[in-house]
Amino acid sequence: MLLSPGWQRRKSDGGTRTPERRKNPVTDCRNESVAVLGAGSWGTAFAIMLSERYDEISLWAHEDSVCASIRERRENEAFLPGFKIPAAVRPTNDLAEAVTGKSIVAFAVPSHHMRGIAVEAAPHLSHDVCLVSLSKGVENGTLLRMTELLSNASLLHSSHVAVLSGPTFAREVAEGKPAGATVAAKDLDIARRLQFALCGSRFRLYADDDVIGIEIGGALKNVMAIAAGICDGLGFGLNSQALLISRGLAEISRLGVCLGAHQQTFAGLSGMGDLLLTCTGDLSRNRTVGVRVGRGEPIGKVLEGMTMVAEGVLTARSAVELSGREGVPMPIAEQVFSILHEGKDAREAVSELFSRTLKSEKE
Repeated sequence: MLLSPGWQRRKSDGGTRTPERRKNPVTDCRNESVAVLGAGSWGTAFAIMLSERYDEISLWAHEDSVCASIRERRENEAFLPGFKIPAAVRPTNDLAEAVTGKSIVAFAVPSHHMRGIAVEAAPHLSHDVCLVSLSKGVENGTLLRMTELLSNASLLHSSHVAVLSGPTFAREVAEGKPAGATVAAKDLDIARRLQFALCGSRFRLYADDDVIGIEIGGALKNVMAIAAGICDGLGFGLNSQALLISRGLAEISRLGVCLGAHQQTFAGLSGMGDLLLTCTGDLSRNRTVGVRVGRGEPIGKVLEGMTMVAEGVLTARSAVELSGREGVPMPIAEQVFSILHEGKDAREAVSELFSRTLKSEKE
């Protein structure tokens, strides 16, 4: 059954889905035009959310089959099945067509494809366009954040680059359930412009200028979510989850502050909020990967059966390399990397974490 955004179940009629009246928090978006690059679950859900405010949202899909599915059946059968995609969402496989003339281009592509797509899009961008990363990762090898990749790909637009991140499961955003995130740019005026342009009646945005903190929180929480899943897969209880999330946040914030982020950022939506959601929610791909690995499945087999990307697998490598480069200890991230990329036994990894020298919690 296809679900349209903004539909909710009413108790009075035995469960019939009926349209809910929704008020737009910002109605004047006449000067903005938006393209979303990447028709995975998050890109599609983001476009659906924005379609309540814009007459047209360009949605670029890499796969011909995804584009055809949306155009012909108004459903993304591959990545977000079960949701009716409004007519305002215009799918295309032509990257130049998607971005030409747009004032905002949002990149919802896997982190390891960000560089290539950003470079390909750059020649077709308007001179005053804002580029927004919706992706959560750190590039392997270069250790660049996604906004850094966008800036490098198009130096002309480097002062108009932003990140949007927070606890946002795609399916719930597509359903119109309340959600919130933070949009950050070095220029707070840019962040505020995007805050108004990209919010929705049930999608609240906060503006910030801590780009580093927002991106590090969003990227590294995926690594911790894999660790949380491994704990579940091993049969550990709620005590271990609380321990893991608390100490995971300590690792993330320690590294982030060292890189120049603000400490308080990690207590917010893109820090603790996103970490809690991804470590505990059943819709979390990274947590699901961890559960299966904790139960003894080889990581290669787990990834083979996935249609969508679990960013934490690649980001675990970047996290460990950042930790070494900055001299910031990240013992949980190191063990996740060893389990995923070096074949380490998960129970051995847990034993090593508990055998570390006892110290103050603030160290």
